[in-house]
Amino acid sequence: MKVLVINAGSSSLKYQLYNMEDESVLAKGLVERIGMDSSILTHKPTGREEVTEVSEILEHTTAIRKVIDILTDKENGVLDSVSEIQAVGHRVVHGGEAFKASALVDDAAKAEIRRLFDLAPLHNPAAMMGIRAAELNMPGVPQVMVFDTAFHQTMPEHAYLYAIPRVLYKKYKVRRYGAHGTSHDYVSKAAAEYLGRPLEDLKIITCHVGNGGSVTAVRGGVSVDTSMGMTPLEGLMMGTRSGDLDPAIVPYVMNKEELSVSEVNSMLNKHSGLLAISGISSDMREITEGMEKGEPNSTLAFEMYEYRLRKYIGSYAAAMNGVDVIVFTAGVGENSVVLRQKVCEQLTYLGVELDEALNAIRSGEPRRITTENSKVDVLVVPTNEELVIARDTHRIVLNSK
Repeated sequence: MKVLVINAGSSSLKYQLYNMEDESVLAKGLVERIGMDSSILTHKPTGREEVTEVSEILEHTTAIRKVIDILTDKENGVLDSVSEIQAVGHRVVHGGEAFKASALVDDAAKAEIRRLFDLAPLHNPAAMMGIRAAELNMPGVPQVMVFDTAFHQTMPEHAYLYAIPRVLYKKYKVRRYGAHGTSHDYVSKAAAEYLGRPLEDLKIITCHVGNGGSVTAVRGGVSVDTSMGMTPLEGLMMGTRSGDLDPAIVPYVMNKEELSVSEVNSMLNKHSGLLAISGISSDMREITEGMEKGEPNSTLAFEMYEYRLRKYIGSYAAAMNGVDVIVFTAGVGENSVVLRQKVCEQLTYLGVELDEALNAIRSGEPRRITTENSKVDVLVVPTNEELVIARDTHRIVLNSK
């Protein structure tokens, strides 16, 4: 079975085409600037040169058609016909409490996703545009929704509820949902496989740290707590998001600066985090370069970022009464040698012994970065959320026949 994986944003669309016989990627690409007359399609067939096209793509239906056209193109394509695509998998950020696992797209599922627009106003509407565009371009092809929140539906009530009037949960489902679930799920399983240990016997803390970031406590293969909340704003300090803060700051700043709700929401989501503290960038690579040059604001931004990440690791070790494995993944987690070093150097109380030589190795494969004597295995595991989506899509479509 060939599965097309789609991750639709409001003005972009990422795709990967998988051959599920061997889980190989046949091609991948990105459509950017949807809604403009100078939209960009970047297409990379595996083993061949990257191709770029610039054209007018005003909405997602056209974007999907362009993707299909280039996948079946005689020169740059990898398919003889669109009929070879037997299923489509979509990344959907928020599934609320309705979706505890990936699900087939049908009328009821689409209605529920629309109902959840308020919980993910930036993401779920875009996912629906991707689903609708795929339906129009590939009628009759089964589609599957894979949710960032589903993995965290195993959290106990004491972990996901907020200490506010319960009527707000009962009426509006105000609670912690988490995010990056496909990544936390994938890397926790990959860590257990790498170590050759049963997943059900392990207490794992997975650190998905990129421009967005979250930490999850995984006990026995299931999520028992996670740092992101009802929205992706809670938790770690991120590239442009504030992470945890005193909620009283919001009305205080709104009053002092005469800000609207949308303006303060934009401030916390788009103008905070590493960008706000460094005054330079939201990119950890540039922050690290600034720190190495002795720039005090870059140094402060890095120290705040590392400190908050380390605090969450410590709190989840306490929540699970111990930890066997710590996993770093995603853009920053996989690539920042100095961040991993600084975090691990302050986790010696857990029995972590970092091997600096192993930590400095750059590899696209799972690897251990601690010594043989370390009481906790610290791993770097490259994430693969697209593969999780493809696997779930393949499994669900086969089981539905």
